[in-house]
Amino acid sequence: MIKFLGTNKLKTAVFISGNGSNLKNLIEFSLFKKLPIKISFIVSSNSNSKGLNFAKKYKIKSQIYKFNNKTKDENEILKYLKRNNISMICLAGFMKILSNNFIKKYSGTILNIHPSLLPKYRGLNTHRRAIENKEKFSGCTVHFVNSKLDSGKVVLQKRVKITNKDTPKSLSKKILKLEHLLYPKAILKVISNF
Repeated sequence: MIKFLGTNKLKTAVFISGNGSNLKNLIEFSLFKKLPIKISFIVSSNSNSKGLNFAKKYKIKSQIYKFNNKTKDENEILKYLKRNNISMICLAGFMKILSNNFIKKYSGTILNIHPSLLPKYRGLNTHRRAIENKEKFSGCTVHFVNSKLDSGKVVLQKRVKITNKDTPKSLSKKILKLEHLLYPKAILKVISNF
């Protein structure tokens, strides 16, 4: 399953749904900061995702799948990944839940970044929930994807202090900066273990 390119770069797909700031960060790290991945394919579940602009800018093949027919779309994606020797998948703000069948096919090579200190605050509205529960810290987690939502083995975490002035929006901005630092480090850690 794991196939490095001649340049020792791992062919990688990134799955997105939104603004694509983590996608942009991973592309830039892979091109300019020697992260040992080559982003070869971008999947978006949203035709209006701003992240698709980065696919155009950096001339990376992208495809929109709405997941209206999940089995059909996943099978098409799997065929493309296999045909193009893509070894790793990074979920970056991807708002769909992949099936067990899909996850099994790429077991141990699908990563996700989540905006909380897992196992706390799986799912959505993490910042609001952390503030409402008067947490002193929040942060982000890169973890392997398994069949349970936000429950796979943790690769790396980074935390940030929650202040009395923080709102879900301000906390989100602070954590997004951490995500941009953490995701490349986590990928390096995972690849070094292959």
